[in-house]
Amino acid sequence: MQIESFKVFCDLAETESFTRAAQINNVTQSAVSQQISSLERQFKSLLIERSKKKFRLTREGQVLYEYSKQINQTYDSLHNRLQEIKDIISGTIRLATIYSIGLHDLPPYLKKFLKLFPTVNVHVEYRRANQVYEDVLGNVVDLGLVAYPTRDAKLDIIPLRKDSLVLICHPNHPLAKAKSIKLSQLAGEKFISFEPDIPTRKAIDRILKDHSVSVETVMEFDNIETVKRAVEIEAGVSIVPQATITQEVAKQTLAEVRIEGHELYRPLAAIYKKNKVLSPAMKQFLAMLKS
Repeated sequence: MQIESFKVFCDLAETESFTRAAQINNVTQSAVSQQISSLERQFKSLLIERSKKKFRLTREGQVLYEYSKQINQTYDSLHNRLQEIKDIISGTIRLATIYSIGLHDLPPYLKKFLKLFPTVNVHVEYRRANQVYEDVLGNVVDLGLVAYPTRDAKLDIIPLRKDSLVLICHPNHPLAKAKSIKLSQLAGEKFISFEPDIPTRKAIDRILKDHSVSVETVMEFDNIETVKRAVEIEAGVSIVPQATITQEVAKQTLAEVRIEGHELYRPLAAIYKKNKVLSPAMKQFLAMLKS
């Protein structure tokens, strides 16, 4: 019996999906079924209740899941410790990131990391914030990069840095002439927002509400690039992370305006599943992100 079978079983138990477990382990769905059947024959126990309505482990399956987690963690710790002794930094890092971090904050760190550790393969997925959390908790990825990290007993959160928030508008907009404005000057402005479930949208809404500023939301989008394009066609103004607009400001397709009297920023963080054994490559990658 191979240790990979324990990992496949844990992934299946946590995702409750044969399809997802197959994707995580780069095997076919049929191979997952075969490995589970092999475990059931090995332990002479039914591990999963076969029901189309709901995935559920049997009592024996739950016991095997708990011990399989320990076996996997011990094996990973052994493998990583041997790599550390040999001073080897290699392997694969599976990373999920929200669009704004992945497109604007991550690239210079990734370029530097891959130059220092060319034998490491970093696989990056661009996801919505809620999907990043799901992927990390479901072991689909090793690490997640998010803004406004949400506390969760099942997650470890590594604070990275604070990203300034600024107002953006078309260069012909009246507010573009000012280097800075008061938050109250946004009252009644046509506003381009992120979709309601996105953490940055929730934070901006809270800031506006706390200061009794009412704007007219005319468009909502799920990513920073579309928000910027809407502002460029003079559909309205928006508040976005400063790091995401450097190119547009340089090309003068967008104007950046600082908001006075308020420390507006969004905290960035890396997340990973609690008790996850971090490989030497993952430790080095996190250290670089923190630096």
